[in-house]
Parts: sequence; structure tokens; C-alpha cells
Amino acid sequence: MLRNIEQKILACVKTAYKRFYVDVGSVVGQCDKIWTISLNDEAEKTPLLMLHGMGAGVALWCPNLDAFAATRPVYAIDLLGFGRSSRPKFASEAEKVEAQWVESVEQWRREVKVDEFILLGHSLGGYIATAYALKYPDRVRHLILADPWGFAEKPSNVYEKHKMPLWVRAIATAVQPFNPLWAVRAAGPAGKWLVSKTRPDISRKYLSYVSDAETVIPEYIYQCNSQTPSGESAFHSLMQGFGWAKNPMVKRVSQLDPTLPITVLYGSRSWVDNSTGQLLQENRPASPTYVQVINGAGHHVYLDKPELFNKFVLEACTRADNEPRQKNNESKKDADNATPS
Repeated sequence: MLRNIEQKILACVKTAYKRFYVDVGSVVGQCDKIWTISLNDEAEKTPLLMLHGMGAGVALWCPNLDAFAATRPVYAIDLLGFGRSSRPKFASEAEKVEAQWVESVEQWRREVKVDEFILLGHSLGGYIATAYALKYPDRVRHLILADPWGFAEKPSNVYEKHKMPLWVRAIATAVQPFNPLWAVRAAGPAGKWLVSKTRPDISRKYLSYVSDAETVIPEYIYQCNSQTPSGESAFHSLMQGFGWAKNPMVKRVSQLDPTLPITVLYGSRSWVDNSTGQLLQENRPASPTYVQVINGAGHHVYLDKPELFNKFVLEACTRADNEPRQKNNESKKDADNATPS
């Protein structure tokens, strides 16, 4: 059902594309496979790899794929544990979970035989993309973070800061032991109805691309999240309260390669802490960092304002084409010889 509904959504993509599994071996489970779509993969420019957010899948990028694939190879994957990819049992410690996701992306790169790429991550995908760039800096030509999750530290007075009433605090505390989308599975077949009622705005924004989006999009999100919550459990291991990471990136961004250009795109109305660009500029003062606030967009910035989002991503890709980074031969050699942990 997930395959069929994905195909129905991707029917709006005008560029010819391929869909296939990439066997990444025993990164987490015994034989992990990552579901992949590729467009214009014969083009000579630096490829773009797209990593989705928590609970999403490749089909939700449909407003963006044609624009990106017009100029270069584009790959979008279902992160391990999500969508149509394998759903192995991840570690329960945050550091190990992060390392497993990073290694799954690296093994994917090796199998697809891509030397380097422009790496775009939304939300959780932005966190994983940054963790990947920390370990494999010479594989990333340009890092694009779309409303990334997990950068800032959790404020000690989070409830007071956001003026949350007592009943909201009580519910937040009660559901903390559960995976974020447990209610979708608990609802059984009514889960797709629950998705459509709680986030009707997302479905409506796809109407320009998918004619029956108000039925199809909730069905896709439900099918992505009604299976074994492997990636969702892994995300739960990473998080400290839904909006923050146990190991926030702010503590590590100074360790990023100083020559790595980073573009940060976030929506002016997003619920995610929007200090990422500022944190990067403060911790990497001599490094190229480009920040764009997209007015009127929320957390799903790629969907809320797709034309602007596509424009800014393409500008970042052009920078990557025109301003090649200096390669560090020793670190590249180390990356080539690295073995999965």
C-alpha cells in the first residue's frame, strides 16, 4: 500500500526518475536496505542528496524534485527506519543511534558510488546531515539545513518561556515515554483520519501537485508510520523533549570543517528553535554561512513556500559548483579507509 500511494504522489513529478533499494549491509540490522529515488543521475554537476524529517518519506519532496533535477543529479532516500527502508532495531543510546544513521548514509554513498554531494536535510534530516558532515567532511561539498532540529540546547525554563498552561505541561510529561507518533498506530485504521484531522494544512498544500491530496497525503503519512516504529524509536532515543536533542549540535558545530559552506533556511513561523544560523555564525566566525528566513513559512518550509525554498537551495547548489572546497588529502584518505562502527 505504501508503494502504491508513493507512486500516486510522485506521478506529479515531470522528470524521469528511478526507484530502487540500496543494500547497505549490517549497519544496524543483518541486511539493511535504503529506499532511494534518483533523477537526472547522468548529469555531471555535483549531486544533491535529500534527507527527510521525522515520520516523512521521499514522496513528500514532490514540490521540489523537478526544480533541483533540472541542473544536477538528485537523490532522495527514506532514512533507515522510515518509509520503505528497512526497519531494524537501533541502539538505545543517543550517541550510538546518531552513529548508526551516519554510517547508513555513508554506506549508501559507497554503494551508489558518489564521491561527494551537496547534502540537504530537513528537521531530523538536518541533524543527521550535520552529524555526517562532522565525520565525513570531505564528502560534503555544501551543507543545506532546512529548519533543522536538534541544534540549540533545551532551555531550563521551557514551559515558562513559551507560556504553556499547566494542563499542557501535564500532558507533555505523561506522553514523554512514548514514541512521538504512537497515537497514529494506536488508532489502527482510523490513523489516517487522525492524520487528516490533526494536520489538514499539510494535505491542502499538496493540492497544487496531487489532485486528491486531502485523501492521498494522510494515507501516505499513515502508511509511513503505521509500521514498526524503528526510526521513530531511534528519534525518541535522540530527543530530550520533542523539540530538543540530548546531544545538541551547538556543542559540536565548531568542530565542522572550517571550509565547509553551510546554508540555513528556516520558516519565520516554525516551532523549531530558529537560532541555528546565529549559532553557526558565532561558533564558525571565519566560515561561510548563509542564512535565509522564509517569511510566512512554518516548519515544513519546503512545502509552505516551495518556490522560495527551491530558489535558495539552487543558489546554494550554484555556490557549490562555483566555489569548490580545498580538499584535505589526509582526511579524504581516512574517510576512504574508514570501516563501519
